[in-house]
Amino acid sequence: MFQHRHGWNWSVPSPASVQKWLDQIVSDAGVTDAVGETLRYTAHDFRRMFATESVGGGLPVHIVSKLLGHKNISTTQAYTAVFDEELVRSYRAFLDARRAVRPDGEYREPTEEEWRDFHQHFEHRILELGTCGRPYGTPCKHEHACIRCPSLHVDSRSHDRLAEIAANLRDRIDEARSNGWTGEVEGLTVSLNAAAAKIVSLERMRDGVHRSSVDLGIPVIRGLHS
Repeated sequence: MFQHRHGWNWSVPSPASVQKWLDQIVSDAGVTDAVGETLRYTAHDFRRMFATESVGGGLPVHIVSKLLGHKNISTTQAYTAVFDEELVRSYRAFLDARRAVRPDGEYREPTEEEWRDFHQHFEHRILELGTCGRPYGTPCKHEHACIRCPSLHVDSRSHDRLAEIAANLRDRIDEARSNGWTGEVEGLTVSLNAAAAKIVSLERMRDGVHRSSVDLGIPVIRGLHS
């Protein structure tokens, strides 16, 4: 601080001066690590501590982002530190709170019959063309018309079988049209389109479209304010 002829004026301390003051404060406070060495903090460390404590205390991260002057909220998210013990403690507290409001019956041991039903569900997921991704305990909404179902995960070895099904569907569509079965034509066409889409997906995988890798480089955090 120095005096101007029109009054007092404040000078901005240099980074070196700030660091010197911090080193002196930490030394006077006797803050050391596990082996007794004096810890060293920078002004930036305190920004990170403030962000972590604020978010951990419940302050919304977008508010903390504004307080820190970040242009992008992802910068603030990179500032916050989540320690393993805090994560475990918070998760356990969340589970305890959820269990306190749920019926006790949901935490009982399943019966033998329930276990059998559970295992049979996964046995029934194995289909001719692949695997059914339908969640446990839910009914089949497509009346087992798997060729149309988006929950069908087609096996890569089913390409030839799918081609046979598609050819058969074309023959059945031609037969239905010749007999004037309009409703039958519409339903068979839906199945044919679904089979064709699954064949295209398998061919793309076979041709290596999904096997090619792309180098995305190293992530860079932009908009970081000192």
